[in-house]
Amino acid sequence: MSISIEMARKVLEVSKQRALELRSPVSIAIVDAGGHLVLFERMMAPYGFATGNISIAKAHTAVMFNQPTDDVAQWGAAIPGFASSLAAMTNGQFIMAAGGWPLRVNGVTIGGIGISGGNAPGRDDEIARAGIGALEAMAPAVKATPPVAPQPQPVAYKPAEPSAPYSQPLYSQPAYYNNQGYSNHGVNVPGSAAQDREKNSNANFSQEKPADHFSQTKTSTNQQDPYNSFRSQSPNPPNVDHPGDQA
Repeated sequence: MSISIEMARKVLEVSKQRALELRSPVSIAIVDAGGHLVLFERMMAPYGFATGNISIAKAHTAVMFNQPTDDVAQWGAAIPGFASSLAAMTNGQFIMAAGGWPLRVNGVTIGGIGISGGNAPGRDDEIARAGIGALEAMAPAVKATPPVAPQPQPVAYKPAEPSAPYSQPLYSQPAYYNNQGYSNHGVNVPGSAAQDREKNSNANFSQEKPADHFSQTKTSTNQQDPYNSFRSQSPNPPNVDHPGDQA
């Protein structure tokens, strides 16, 4: 949240009115929560150019450290090179001098005000506090309460169930080898095509009769030896070893 242009105008008008009452021409700068200039007015003064840049630096410093610039000057003076380093890093938007104040609403910093050019010690802070009072009148400051984080609920302890012991599955023959009729280490696997063929062959052989088996395989003598029929019909069969010779 940053200061709106309406709030900034009200703060500037009240601060300017207080400066006129004190007969102290000053420069007034108001920045938002990011340090960007929102409103600026420089009252006529012989050294107004310097007071303009200083007032902007005071407002920027108050927002940067979220505290009055007089407090920053007190603890920053004990740090060697602190002021020069911050001024170089912020392009001159840092200064350790009274007159800069953060602007807060409900405990949240929404901007800053910087006053420079007061004709007496403490005049810059007095004019700045007048503008802060106008802002508080528009939105009364309420002490911000930090959000309460949800408390973790206790969880009932439940012992973990013991896991089953690891058991390696038995080796099973792949379906590819079973379908192709291959065997594992020379042994036919149950259910394989090779064992089924062997069972069918044994069953067919056991159903055949011995006589039928031999009758089917037995061949006639005449078919085995074509000269037997000639020997049985001829009184003097020819010599088998030498068909041309007669006995």
